[in-house]
Amino acid sequence: MTQSRPDPVAAADAEVRQLAQALLRDCSHAALAWTDPETQTPGISRIAYGLDPQGFPLTLISALAPHSAALRAHPDCALMLGDPGAKGDPLTHPRLMIRAHARFVAADDPARAALRAHWLKGHPKAALYVDFADFAFVRLQPLSALLNAGFAKAYRLTPDDLCAPQP
Repeated sequence: MTQSRPDPVAAADAEVRQLAQALLRDCSHAALAWTDPETQTPGISRIAYGLDPQGFPLTLISALAPHSAALRAHPDCALMLGDPGAKGDPLTHPRLMIRAHARFVAADDPARAALRAHWLKGHPKAALYVDFADFAFVRLQPLSALLNAGFAKAYRLTPDDLCAPQP
């Protein structure tokens, strides 16, 4: 007979939402998990990361990167935000895993100019390549998330918990 244990992952409260939103706002890179379209096996890439003007996750990727073709074939993906601190056990530092759906922004999309200007505020070195024909902005629409805020501190978050309007 299997004994049922309580779910160790709690619902988000205001403090948890604030921590998750700080990770979303303050990170400039992320780990992106994707599915290889040829082998159907997982892959992971480090990506430049930021928020669009509405506060939703955004990246800029080259068509030459393997995750570009992967996201076009299988738009469902996951992001990991948060870095270990300089001291202590890396697993005690907060990190946010977001399940998302990737949506490429077309080169002729009227919103691209505003995304470009906004992106360059947080990623000024991208000015060297942002206008190359093989680069595209990709919106990463959150579906759900898990915040691990340290030992025995795990929380479920909804898209509404994550994407607060930006000041």
